[in-house]
Amino acid sequence: MRRRTGLVIAGAAALVWGEWLNRRWSRGLVGDGGGASSAVVVLGYRNPGDTANLINRWRVRAGIRSVTADGTHGACLILSGGATGSGATEARLMADYATSVLGFEGPVLLEDRSTTTWENITNVIPLLEGVDRIKIVSQPAHALKARAYLRRQRPDLAQRLVRADDYRPGEWIGVKPLLALYGLWTLRGLRGDERKTARGRTADV
Repeated sequence: MRRRTGLVIAGAAALVWGEWLNRRWSRGLVGDGGGASSAVVVLGYRNPGDTANLINRWRVRAGIRSVTADGTHGACLILSGGATGSGATEARLMADYATSVLGFEGPVLLEDRSTTTWENITNVIPLLEGVDRIKIVSQPAHALKARAYLRRQRPDLAQRLVRADDYRPGEWIGVKPLLALYGLWTLRGLRGDERKTARGRTADV
């Protein structure tokens, strides 16, 4: 009985920890932002098939809900990802899912050359030059990494980063501890100052 109780407590603690850490990452390196125009950048995930995979489908859904999450309408959806096989690019597969399956009717731009997160950011920068508010959508740790890369490449554009709607309490809760562990590994190269918001507050505010 004690062992079972201990396992239940440990499992609950892992879920809470995963939830907290993903929430914290979703608030890193963003500010309040202002202005009329906005863009939502959705980062692709390894997709060698002929249709968008599970992760890319979720990212597209999170991207679309990020378009109007703060009441802003008319935001441009930028889908970023090159080919990982012999078929269509990740950007194209995500675009097909957004328009054909989800019925998204807003403006869509494709960045279809990138194969790494660094390249994602490098290649979408020309599409962000005239935008007042920038949202980057992925799993929270990956999105934080991408925001840090934008800060390194174009700190002026990084000042325009605002929160995306890619974190919701309870969403993916069963795998959030695993996402947290993977996130800790993938973020190991970030500097301490890259774990703060654009306005200098700690990332877990």
